[in-house]
Amino acid sequence: MKKLARLSFFYSMLGLLLGVFYREFTKLNNFTGETVLSGLHTHILVSGLFFFLIVLLLEKSFELTRHKHFNKFMITYNVGLILSVVMMAIRGCVEVLNLEITAAIDYSISGIAGISHIIMTIGYILFFLVLLNRIGDGDHKKSSL
Repeated sequence: MKKLARLSFFYSMLGLLLGVFYREFTKLNNFTGETVLSGLHTHILVSGLFFFLIVLLLEKSFELTRHKHFNKFMITYNVGLILSVVMMAIRGCVEVLNLEITAAIDYSISGIAGISHIIMTIGYILFFLVLLNRIGDGDHKKSSL
């Protein structure tokens, strides 16, 4: 459980740092338009901090970490989330700096961002398989009492 609490704390600090980065980076570059960077703060707080706080609460009730696929979920989801945030940061920096990038680089950024969301989706599926299995195990134990 401590690992989940630490992970949630990590994402809270990352989210706050990304919020500061967005504010200071756009101010430093005199940027006033719309940018993907504005969503980094919220994205990481919801998908990292709050999601893992919920997982922590569910762990308390259903012992999710005992499931054989829990570590697969953790690795998959976190890889997808971090990759997604990195690609959002790259896209946002390109926007703020008004960089001229080739179509190939533009498509690569979008493609990798898409792959990161697919990885996160696989992570969510693994999470719900673990959760539903552990809930099912709990129901079975209660009915046999």
